[in-house]
Formats: sequence, C-alpha cells, structure tokens
Amino acid sequence: MGLLHRVVLACAAAVVVVFAVPAPASAHGTLGMSVPASGATVSAPLSEVELFFTEKVPDNAYFAITAPTGGRVDNGWEHSSPRPLDKPVTEYFMEGGKFEPRQYTTGFPARVRLAHLPVAGEYRIDYQSRASDGDNVHGTVTFQYTGPVTPAPAGWTPPTNQADSSLISTAAPVAASSAAALPTVAAPVEGGANRLGWLGGIAASLAAVAGVVLWRRRAPAGSVAPRRSTERAAAAKRGTARGRATENGTTRGKATESSTTRGKATESGAARREAAQAGAGTPARASVPMAPIAFGAVVVALIGGYALGRTTAAAQQQPAAVPGPVAPAAVQAMTGHQHGGGAGAATVEAGGTTVSSGGYTLQPVHRSQPAGRAVDYTFRIVGADRQPATRFAVVHDKPLHLVVAGRDLAGFQHLHPTMSPDGLWTVPLALPRAGAYRIFADFTVATADGVTTPLVLGVDHHVPGTATETALPLAAPQAEAGPFTVTMLGTPKAGTTVPISFRVARSGAPGTAALERYLGSYGHLVVLREGDLGYVHVHPDPELADGAIRFNVSVPGAGRYRAFLEFQVEGKVNRAEFTLDPT
Repeated sequence: MGLLHRVVLACAAAVVVVFAVPAPASAHGTLGMSVPASGATVSAPLSEVELFFTEKVPDNAYFAITAPTGGRVDNGWEHSSPRPLDKPVTEYFMEGGKFEPRQYTTGFPARVRLAHLPVAGEYRIDYQSRASDGDNVHGTVTFQYTGPVTPAPAGWTPPTNQADSSLISTAAPVAASSAAALPTVAAPVEGGANRLGWLGGIAASLAAVAGVVLWRRRAPAGSVAPRRSTERAAAAKRGTARGRATENGTTRGKATESSTTRGKATESGAARREAAQAGAGTPARASVPMAPIAFGAVVVALIGGYALGRTTAAAQQQPAAVPGPVAPAAVQAMTGHQHGGGAGAATVEAGGTTVSSGGYTLQPVHRSQPAGRAVDYTFRIVGADRQPATRFAVVHDKPLHLVVAGRDLAGFQHLHPTMSPDGLWTVPLALPRAGAYRIFADFTVATADGVTTPLVLGVDHHVPGTATETALPLAAPQAEAGPFTVTMLGTPKAGTTVPISFRVARSGAPGTAALERYLGSYGHLVVLREGDLGYVHVHPDPELADGAIRFNVSVPGAGRYRAFLEFQVEGKVNRAEFTLDPT
C-alpha cells in the first residue's frame, strides 16, 4: 500500500472517530420518557398521557394528540408532580472549554388530557417547548391503541390552537387546514454546526496532506535523464568487464579467475565513480518525513473544526430569559412515586432496599423497641456533608412519609413524623408483636437554589421476643377493609405498566362508596415485594373513573407482592390489602 493510501486511510479513520461519536448536546429540557412509552401498545382506554422532561416545561408549551383519522383528540394539558425517570438521561454541557456530562434522574411531567379515542390505530403526540437556556425542544411520541372506542365528552370540540411563536426560532407558514400537525420548524440540529466545522477542517487537512504527498512523489526537472544515463553507462561497463573476464578465464584457469574477480571489483568501483560524476550536477533532495506532517494536519483540522463549530453554534443560539429556581412547594412538588398516565413498557426499579442513596443516609437513633408499647421513633436524614438535611419539599401534603411493615409483609403502617429545626424527625410508633421490620422514609430533599431530589431509604428495625411469621395470603380480586369491600379490576404484569382500578363499596350495599380525598388524592397504593421488601408507591389518576380509583401500576419483576390501598370515607382512612402474583 502506497504512502498516499496510508495517509488518506488514517485521515478517514479520524473522520469516522469524530463523526461516529454523537455530538454532545448543548441544551437540556429534553424528553426523558413517556407514559405510554413511545411505540407501546395500549389495550385499555386512556384519559391522559404524560411526557417527562428533564426540566419543567414552560406554561406556554404546546402539545397535540392526533388520532389515526387525522383529527386532534387532545383536551388541554397541565403540569404534574415530578417522579424519577425509569432510566437516567445524560446530557453534556460546555464547562471550562470541554464538554462535561450531567445526569438527570428526575422527570418533570406534562399531563396531556385525551378527550376520547375514536378508533383503534396509531396515535401521535407532538410537543413543542423551549428549554431554560433558550434552545428549541420538539419531537413526537406514538402509541398503538387496540382497545374499545370511547365517546367524546359533551360539548367538546377538537382544538385548533397552534404553538406559541415564542417557542419557535424560525417557522414556516402553516396551512389553516393542518390544525392537527405541528408547525414546520427550522430548528437547529443539536451539534449540526459543530459537525460542519469538523467536516470543513478535516477536508482541508486531507487536501493539504494529499498535496504534500504528490509533491514529494514528483521528481525535480532535469534529474531523470542524467540518472538513467548514469545507470546505462554503469551497466555497459559491467557487461564489458564480464566479457573480458570470460575470455581470460578460458586460457588462464584459476589464476585468471582470481584476476577476473579483482577486475570486476575495480570496474564496479569505476562504474560507481562514473555514476556519481554523472549525477553530480543534480542536487540530492532530502527525504521529507510524512508521519509528522500527517499528524500535524489532523491536529490542526480538529482544532480548527472545534473552533469553527463553537463560533457557528454561538451565532445560532437564540437569546432567552432563564427562569429562576422554583421553590419546592406543592406546585412543583417532587416525588419518587409512580403516577397514573397510561400503559406500556416499563423499567421500574423498586426502592427502599438500601439505607443510603443519592448522597443521603437514613440514620435512626434506635434500631429496636419493645413489643406492645408506643415509643417515639426518631431519625435523621443525613447528607454527604454529614449534616442533617432540613429542607424538604411537600409532596402530597406532607414533607416525609414513613412506612412500616414486618418482614413477612404484615403489620403495615403509614405514618407522618414531624421535624425539629435541627433535622430530627419524631413519630410515635407501636409494634404489637416481636420480629423483624423494615422502615421506609419516602421524601424529597430540596436545596436553597430549588434543586430537589426524591428518595426512598429503608432501614431494618427489631422487636425482641419470639417471632411468629404470617403466611402471605393467596392472590384474590377482593379484600375487606372494615365495613367496605374493595374489588380490584385488572391484572398486574411484570415489567409492564397496566391500569388497575379499585372499586370501593359498603359491604351489603349497592353502588360505590362516597370516596374523599386523602393527602390530596382519592387513594394511595404502596406495593412491597416479598423477600427484599422492594418498595413502590403508586398514586392514582387525579379524578375517579366511574367511581373507581384508577392506578397505572408497574411491578419491577417476577415474584409476589403485597399491595396496600388506603382510601378515605366519612373522614376515616381505611386500608385494603391484596396479594399480587404477576408470575
């Protein structure tokens, strides 16, 4: 392989390395996940979809849901309580002259209401927003619907609104008949300007290297003929010498052979001298080392492409006002729970199996207590700086939820401790029987600049004495909760989000019970996994569905679970317990 080919291949490899790696994103606020997941198949009717972004979308964000018929079926949207993303999202930011990764674990949902589902088929959710750094955020999520047709609400008409002009950097005119589609947006492709810079710089380096190689291969004028004449003269001399040596060898024998050898050496030296004299008029050309030239050209191309990409990216960026930090209040409450919003694939992980997570540790003052007597259970949430955390976001009317359950999944309690100014939490706790327990702290810490982190931490607790474990009941669709009978509609599936409804009726009475909101919702559902007591806390749809409490439940995997449903009627909180067996 020639030198030119090797250099070209080396530069081509550099191009591949540069362009095979995705360009780091220069903005945040991107879509982290959706419920239903994009491409999922949904068989049960939906009343809403949720799109989770890595930051809260602005109030003027645009969402449109288009049915397979081409008409819009969305009915407005609203912000919802944040929750952990199923999978963290990593984005890159320019800091100190280099791209630094930043990982997002919390999703900020926009809940888009569905008016109705007119036909089965593919539904399309288009979104248009703008990140806090001014970059355009837009895209599409789709899902397949195979369930029954649902009617439109009385008085509803398909929306015809379009995206706010402030969300779009440059937009093409939109036909009035295209109400179902987003406006055509000439949005900058992330990293596109940088890629053009890289491409231009590397192309220039390839041209430079190729030119040097061609110049090196081209001989100077007047040097070829003298060299060839010299070679012919030297060859003629060698031929004459060999002829004479042959003749002498015929008559003189071994002595002559020795003379011939000396003659050859003499004539060979003469030939070299003649060749040197013939080429004396042509100056010797020094060898040009190509490896440093090729390497330097590639380095120059990389630096030039980087600088050009930076310049064009800065020129394209649109100025935008950056909103200040959001206070951790109920409007922007964060939670580590699951929320309602559709069906589809899920990669939910159970929490509460570790005492430390996210830089915070659950530190109880005591790890045991006597059976049958109420004592004050006290603990702290300690940060990485070894100081107690004292700033918590209020989630579902409380800054912290404490859940207690025996290792056999019996003895469930949902408590709400209070915190002193120094970060010490206290709550009365009575455990009637001996045995091992698990205590979960479900909370969201908040920093002074408004950054919030939802966490669930768990710690073991012990009650001395002879323990008698309770066997986990078999899975059944009905459970008794005081004077109420609760019926579960739907079957949970491992690794999949499915709608589960609970219908509450007074035992022996027709119709459903008059449910009341408890901690801001009509119901709360805690699901604990048998064995390691992995913790999942699910919140329902904001409104009742035909009088029933509807959840979208994701169980982390195969195994048996115990579900604890809390609801309120006539000011009293009741609890129904179900065994779930998705295997």
